[in-house]
Amino acid sequence: MQPTKPLVIALMGPTAGGKTELAINIANKIKTSIHNVDSRQIYIDMDIGTAKPTLEQQKTIPHFLIDLCLPSKPINLHEFQLLARKSMDKELKKRKLILVVGGSGLYLQSLIGGLNPPAVPPQKFLRNQLYKIKKNELHNLLKSCDPIAAMKIHQEDSVRTIRALEVFYATGEKFSKQKNLTSLPWRVLELGLNPLNLIQRIELRTKKMYQNGLIEETENLIIKYGKDLELLKTIGYGEAKSMINGNITYAEALEITIKRTCQLAKRQKTWFRNKHNSKWLNEENALSEALSFIEEVMG
Repeated sequence: MQPTKPLVIALMGPTAGGKTELAINIANKIKTSIHNVDSRQIYIDMDIGTAKPTLEQQKTIPHFLIDLCLPSKPINLHEFQLLARKSMDKELKKRKLILVVGGSGLYLQSLIGGLNPPAVPPQKFLRNQLYKIKKNELHNLLKSCDPIAAMKIHQEDSVRTIRALEVFYATGEKFSKQKNLTSLPWRVLELGLNPLNLIQRIELRTKKMYQNGLIEETENLIIKYGKDLELLKTIGYGEAKSMINGNITYAEALEITIKRTCQLAKRQKTWFRNKHNSKWLNEENALSEALSFIEEVMG
């Protein structure tokens, strides 16, 4: 008889939906750890703008895959996957189940969907050239060499657009054709959280980010890593940088950040609807529903 594979519970959903708090409550109940699957919370010094779990929250429940690297030395999806799987394997040897939490679709796919991203190292010279090109021109360039990848990557997402171009130019193979699926060493239970008042939650969280020091955090990133840091284009940091440079007012920065976050949440919901088969939780009793689903799978 084959031994039962360990269980990975994946809690996903759009940004600002309340995943962090729910994940901590679930982990407390089932006595397990949390692995972060957010493409920005992996960076040191990017705390407020990424809504990273607080140090107090991280002390309550063991958290992994947070603060993996410096913003000046970003890692690609393949590198993240290697670090994440190693950490997950280690934890699953101690516990029969773990929790992974995040809203970054591709990062989740690399851990629970069998996605194998290409192992192409960063091409520094090529990236420097591509960073000089406008976003819409970059996306048009990707359309010409890999239309399938271009359809899946949003025009504003210059980081993923450049990565897809980088892989194409380095290997001669389309980025969209290199994502082979492999079998997983664990079972997966997908849970989703998408509250009805998401827009109001986004507005409230964004206001708190600015009140709690997003401007100061952005200034610190500029001082430590330079004004040309690519990750400063991230939602929130980009607007804060523009305000620091005197290009927009505080009110305009807040408004633009809320708008961009709502657009991101819309794209995330589309991704999760098309790419995953989550059991969507009722926000009013999300914890009890989640525990019920977990108990059912665990037997």
